[in-house]
Amino acid sequence: MNANTPDIIGSALVDAFAQRGYAASLPDPETVSVTLRDGTRVQAGIREWREHARRSAPEHLPGIAARYADQAVRAFERNSAPAPAMTDDLRVRLYPEEALDERMRAALVTRTLAPGLVQAVVADHPDTMMPLNRADLGGANENAVFGKALAHSIEDEPHYIQTHDVEGVRVAHIGERHRYIGAHVHVLGRYFPGPLPYGALLAFPVPEYVLFHGIGTDKHLVTVLATLQDLAAKHVSVGERPITAQIYWWRPGAYEHMDEREALASGLVPDLRPVGVQIDTDGEGVEVGMLTEDTGDLIQLWLAEQ
Repeated sequence: MNANTPDIIGSALVDAFAQRGYAASLPDPETVSVTLRDGTRVQAGIREWREHARRSAPEHLPGIAARYADQAVRAFERNSAPAPAMTDDLRVRLYPEEALDERMRAALVTRTLAPGLVQAVVADHPDTMMPLNRADLGGANENAVFGKALAHSIEDEPHYIQTHDVEGVRVAHIGERHRYIGAHVHVLGRYFPGPLPYGALLAFPVPEYVLFHGIGTDKHLVTVLATLQDLAAKHVSVGERPITAQIYWWRPGAYEHMDEREALASGLVPDLRPVGVQIDTDGEGVEVGMLTEDTGDLIQLWLAEQ
């Protein structure tokens, strides 16, 4: 375009934005710069739109520019608005898989933590708790949203840790009265003073408790598994909105080797594998059944070191 030739296409576009209350300019012929209502300045490439407008009759330019401005304004305002997902009231709550059907998991900001367990980002208001819709993310990165919500659940909510003996098995639990305790599974390394050659056993029976036991050699692993299963089942039987009596084998690995903050926002989750035993007793002895393939792997690992 010659510098002395009036830019009727660009002028039509600037006028269209002005009619909608937005100051616009053209830093160059292929770029439009728009000042939004909050003072934010955004830019967009208009090369293809110019080609489209150039093929139209001059009398059609106002309408073409108006349609572009309407679409651009909606996109600009949507993408520049502070994402509700990044606010301080977001938390992560743990649900049993069956509590959220496939349609709900697709619509909400959720992800699978482990077989049978789903994490959901929720907005925790004084009088209610609302799951966050994916449609409300705006331009926010979903992994970053999870990271923020996990950090708030872990750092901004109170919790306590207690350790006690249950039939000779040392069991610890993280607990509090709120329902975001399950987020602490992402920072379990904080609660073990040394290495865990066999990992640990975990249970999430109710939203207010996480049970855990660092696997050692002081008690037979089958006894430990059976004890934790019974304890988790008791919590499930009396708890309000229980999650699951399933026991999980936690194997610290790549996730735990990451920087803690980076791990929270990485989109990754700890390695949790369902395990369990079934013990049948008759007059002639005891028969132990392994309920999952990972149970066999765990017991073999443990026995190999004895």
